[in-house]
Amino acid sequence: MEERTKCLVLIAAGAFLGSISTVSLLKLLTRRQRSELGGDAIDLGKRVLSEKVSEKTDVAGERTYGIDNFDLLKDEIASEHLTRNIQFFGIDSQKRVCASYVVVIGLGGVGSHAANMLLRSGVGRLLLVDFDQVSLSSLNRHALATREDVGIPKSHCLKKHFSSIFPECHIDAKVLLYDSSSEEEILSGQPDFVLDCIDNIDTKVALLAACVRRGLKVLSATGAGARADPTRIRVADLKESTNDPLARAVRHRLRKEHGIDGGIPVVFTLEKPKAKLLPFKGSTGEDEKPSDYQVVPGFRVRIIPVLGTIPAIFGQVMASYVITQLAGLDVQMEPVVNFDMDHYHVLFQRLTEYEELLYGTSMQVEVDVEEIKYIVKELWHGRSARDQSITDVGRGMWRAINDLMLVRWDRSKPASVSNLVLLRFKEADEHELRKLEDIKEEEPEYFNKVMSVLRRAQEEFCQ
Repeated sequence: MEERTKCLVLIAAGAFLGSISTVSLLKLLTRRQRSELGGDAIDLGKRVLSEKVSEKTDVAGERTYGIDNFDLLKDEIASEHLTRNIQFFGIDSQKRVCASYVVVIGLGGVGSHAANMLLRSGVGRLLLVDFDQVSLSSLNRHALATREDVGIPKSHCLKKHFSSIFPECHIDAKVLLYDSSSEEEILSGQPDFVLDCIDNIDTKVALLAACVRRGLKVLSATGAGARADPTRIRVADLKESTNDPLARAVRHRLRKEHGIDGGIPVVFTLEKPKAKLLPFKGSTGEDEKPSDYQVVPGFRVRIIPVLGTIPAIFGQVMASYVITQLAGLDVQMEPVVNFDMDHYHVLFQRLTEYEELLYGTSMQVEVDVEEIKYIVKELWHGRSARDQSITDVGRGMWRAINDLMLVRWDRSKPASVSNLVLLRFKEADEHELRKLEDIKEEEPEYFNKVMSVLRRAQEEFCQ
């Protein structure tokens, strides 16, 4: 009898432990089925999600795209995927990212990396557009393509890999060349951002002009080939991009053909190209006409040396810019100011001389030349506080320094980092004759702009 009892106890204990193991295993499979059960589970998850991703209308009546009736961040796996983003942005800002719709046009070395990080950061809907196929020579710079992907469309390649990285994202992949006939198909649906990663001038100009005409936010990439210095990459207005033949041609065409003179942010590098387009050699090794090998009429066969890291960094910069914009995070990009240290010494000297002229002493000047550099470059971008529009670039900015000086904003406070404004000579003289109360009342927009900049200086520099 005793032996029988022991046997029943052991059986019951085994059954209990087995049930626990089964439940634990089911929970584990629930969490990992998308990655470990193969394509069927992934396809099922995507079908369920695609039914919940729909076009919706906001209060203003404009169409937006996002996850309708399905909060991505309520999904355990998606939320864990985006944990670090949530910690960085906060839950509400990450929700905006998850509800956004971004179009990426051009999926090569730049565009593939940009799209990859947009996906990994939780963008809810992506449209991937490229007419070209993956080639062996593009594997040195493409974000995800493998040798098995050679020969398939770049957009399909990314969609395939993306489905296993973040299957919650709704992805459209189009094998299309952007032009006037495909504009509506590509740009309709009110995307929150358009990324221009095209390296053909005609197509690039047409796309940027269309985005401006439609009122769409667009970020454009200029030339990333034949460069090697990642520290010189910048984001600025198209008018400020220098040392780049592609950007120069795009600026000229936009101004001449469409009357667009800036207002488009671009990712570019201050580094001059290390090499030019190389002659095209055919299978015989002899120089041949690139036009004989064009996949699409009008597109030249570009033979240019490319260090794969630089277009990748371009793409990463683009994704970072767009994600922070979607999240509503104010990131102050480093301005492009072409002054050297001699110019900052001149501005420092003018400040001390002006202080001595007005107050009889320069004892209340609480800045040095390095701090002058911060004030002029980071706060006022090398331009008068009354005119922060981009007018002078390159040598024009050098000439403009001859008419600029630093003065106290509030005469009752010392000349410190958080109390100096950059003005033209005439503007500085006029400023000295007015009270801050009068400026606040008569020019509230200008007053608030300056106060905002000086508060930022207080927070960043005077902690």
